[in-house]
Amino acid sequence: MAAIAERKILEAIERGEFDGLPGKGKPLDLSDEPMVPAELRIAYKVLKNAGYLPPELELRNEIVRLKDLIDAVRDEGEKRARIKELNVKLLRFNLLKKRPVNLESVPEYRDRVVDKLTR
Repeated sequence: MAAIAERKILEAIERGEFDGLPGKGKPLDLSDEPMVPAELRIAYKVLKNAGYLPPELELRNEIVRLKDLIDAVRDEGEKRARIKELNVKLLRFNLLKKRPVNLESVPEYRDRVVDKLTR
C-alpha cells in the first residue's frame, strides 16, 4: 500500500502538480497545535489542511466553544446543563488523550467534587 502511494506521489511530482504551492521549499509551521505530540503534528497538519481534524482536536474545539458559551449564559439552569455537557466532553477528551481527568480545568465541577470527598 505504501509503495502505491509513493509511486502516485512521484508521478504527481513529475507532472508538476506540486509546483507553485504556497510555502513550497519552506519548512512547515507546526507551532499552531502545541497540545499535539511532536511526532503527530505533521500528520495532523496534513489532515487539517485537507479539511479534517482528528477526533481529539474536534472535541477540544467543542470544549473551547462550550466554555465560551457557559461564560455567556445567564440562566442558571441552562448554565448547569452546559457545565454537565462540558464535563462529559472533558472526560471523553481525557480518555482520548489517555491521561487523568484534570479537574483544575473546570473549577465549578472541581469544587463540588472536593466538597463531596472531604465530607
